[in-house]
Amino acid sequence: MTVSPAAFEFIRRHVREHSAIVLDDTKLYLVELRLQPLLAEARLKTIDELAVAVRDDPRGPLARKVVESICTNETSFFRDPGTFEALRRTILPQLVASRASQRQLRIWCAACSSGQEPYSVAMTLVEHFPELASWRVEILATDLSTSMIERSRAGVFSQFEVGRGLPAISLVKHFEQSGSEWRIRESLRRMVQFRTLNLSQAFGVTPGFDLVLLRNVLIYFDLEARTRVLQQVREVLSPAGFLFLGAAENMLGLDVGLEHLLPERTACYRRQLKPAA
Repeated sequence: MTVSPAAFEFIRRHVREHSAIVLDDTKLYLVELRLQPLLAEARLKTIDELAVAVRDDPRGPLARKVVESICTNETSFFRDPGTFEALRRTILPQLVASRASQRQLRIWCAACSSGQEPYSVAMTLVEHFPELASWRVEILATDLSTSMIERSRAGVFSQFEVGRGLPAISLVKHFEQSGSEWRIRESLRRMVQFRTLNLSQAFGVTPGFDLVLLRNVLIYFDLEARTRVLQQVREVLSPAGFLFLGAAENMLGLDVGLEHLLPERTACYRRQLKPAA
């Protein structure tokens, strides 16, 4: 498929404006690949025609689907085991101890894709911190994509998906088989609240999160967007709240009032009590 330079430029400007995702010149193949199914759905023949349709209705459903189609939705249960080991051994015990008087814990999984991360967090809480059963525990999971939020909320996963990172004992304990698929048990599904949220805009969430997981998404943003997002994250963290980035992400060159914790290979940060000068 041939995409004109003008159409590619329009698509990447549109995607950046509505998601902060940066598409450089090497991502032309990605645009062609990701938008192909949308062409069939919209009964269009070329991406040039798609660009014209989006230009004519920049806030319509087709324009939104273009952005959602470009988003990367790679995820798995207990992705990056070091992160979940740090949560289980270090971060969550600290939070449980420090929040014992309030008996409340608030967690946000941003850019949750199809839901494996928030459900992995919920399983970690249930399996390793039974005392939280009597607490008020909030797990908020958000994503830009409405289709991903719908999938996450349904809590239904394929055999391939549950085979990626999910221990067999957790599968038996927290899932029910339905034909060739596996459904999260209702008790676990009720622990997570799902909603759409665009990180490139004002978050619109109530501050006071004890833990935020914002993993493997900032790598698609430029420096300005990363700074803006992390500044907002700091503002919604509770005092001394924790943030996890993806294993390949860091805050080098960013001064956003968050300090690095744990070994260098674990991208864990804590809100500084005083903003960085």
